[in-house]
Amino acid sequence: MDYRTAGVDVDAGRAFVERIRSSVEATRRPEVLGGLGGFGGLCRLPAGMRQPLLVAGTDGVGTKLELAQAHGRHHDVGIDLVAMCVNDVITSGAEPLFFLDYIATGKLSPEAMAEVVEGIAEGCRQSGCALLGGETAEMPGFYSPGRYDLAGFCVAVVEEDERIDGRSVMPGDRIVAVASSGVHSNGFSLVRRILEARGATAETLLDHSAPQGARLIESLLTPTRLYGSLVQALRRAAVPLHGMAHITGGGLPENLPRCLPAGVHAVIDPDSWERPALFHWLQENGEVPEADLWNTFNLGVGYCLVLPADAVPDALAVCHSEGHQAWELGRIAAGGSGPEGQWSPMAGLPY
Repeated sequence: MDYRTAGVDVDAGRAFVERIRSSVEATRRPEVLGGLGGFGGLCRLPAGMRQPLLVAGTDGVGTKLELAQAHGRHHDVGIDLVAMCVNDVITSGAEPLFFLDYIATGKLSPEAMAEVVEGIAEGCRQSGCALLGGETAEMPGFYSPGRYDLAGFCVAVVEEDERIDGRSVMPGDRIVAVASSGVHSNGFSLVRRILEARGATAETLLDHSAPQGARLIESLLTPTRLYGSLVQALRRAAVPLHGMAHITGGGLPENLPRCLPAGVHAVIDPDSWERPALFHWLQENGEVPEADLWNTFNLGVGYCLVLPADAVPDALAVCHSEGHQAWELGRIAAGGSGPEGQWSPMAGLPY
């Protein structure tokens, strides 16, 4: 017996590392020391910071991986992995500094794994952070051949006296929504159940009335949008940001209040945007109750900015210049969440 007959191919692992080397090195920042292959990644803090505060976050891609692996979309879930971590840590106003990944698989497929890491590198490049290192674990007998799971870890940095923590939010502030690219990486246990119930395939159209329209699976697997460069652009433009929220699992009802202090609540105008067709398809084909839809999906809102009313035009201008669709979603009102914070489609779900 040897390691290969036990299910672990060391030579394939080495070939995989060589394949991803150029993608990883393309994300290098000036603060990074050393190269790929060490026991630990080394990174200095950016020069010139007075009181640097590190902000760390970790996340995965969830059961979106099941759908992605079934349809060979390995590169895109790499981007998803970075986005789910980066979009969290930037809510403090921090700049992403470096990223680490962990890939666990039953049997290493160098091609598929390389596509994943290349997607991770692309997400890091878009976010301005270094892919500092990672680990690929081949675990035969634990994962089925061809299956893999992902975990990501991001560290960002912000000046301690410049961090955004919601304490400045006050009644009268406005909420600006920044559009999502689709479902992102949340709610896929429900999504997959709906797809199975409806017998959806790679050829199923999102809109049957348009023969050349977007395919459903393709729309569902669109990578999560990254908002790191947008936040940095808003800060460079001196837009006063009082709070920010990444709209992930739990939707607006769970995530928007996370950036609000006690004594205020959000009042959202559900008519301020047109819900993307993808969410209509999921609701209709899954017969999903309205309340469950709000509590599961982002419904087209990927990120929220809370800021003074007079700063809304500047914030929208920056969003649009950075290629993001954005609009005024609602306002901040005094008092804790209650009936005054509800609206008709969300009866019984206060903010």
